[in-house]
Amino acid sequence: MRGTKALWVGMLAAALAVTGGCRSKPKTGGTDSSLNPLGVAPTGVGVGELGMAGAEPFAGTELRGRFQPVYFAYDSAAIADAERSKIEAVADSMRANPARRLVIEGHCDERGSNEYNLALGERRALAIRAYLVGLGVPADRIQTKSFGEEQPAAMGHNEEAWRLNRRGEFVIVE
Repeated sequence: MRGTKALWVGMLAAALAVTGGCRSKPKTGGTDSSLNPLGVAPTGVGVGELGMAGAEPFAGTELRGRFQPVYFAYDSAAIADAERSKIEAVADSMRANPARRLVIEGHCDERGSNEYNLALGERRALAIRAYLVGLGVPADRIQTKSFGEEQPAAMGHNEEAWRLNRRGEFVIVE
């Protein structure tokens, strides 16, 4: 009897291990979070990858495409020197408009699992957020959201499309 119970427990553990990494892609959105790696207070849009509950999404009129996207290297959340001026322009605008709020969206190319890309998109958005906070933008005016690979900027299965999809985008809320 004891051997049978151990067999069932082993089979259950194996089944969980096999299915644990399998997940269908969400129909909409991605994960939301804004836990800052520099210790800034969280102001997320929902429950993020780290299981942290955040504030309600900002309400107001959304303005997209006002700022240039920040592009990232493959499998990286590090902000390249050439991309910093884009974030500095956003910081200037945010400091000049104290009522404005910002949502930073993290995106990835199609390579990698859905879970991995959601986490990487979140790290990219958080890296941009940390840079903005370091430039003097109040943390409570910034939220982050990861879409992983779910909202590509460019269709295709080549380096040019992948390069354009590895990005952080800014959504102004007024």
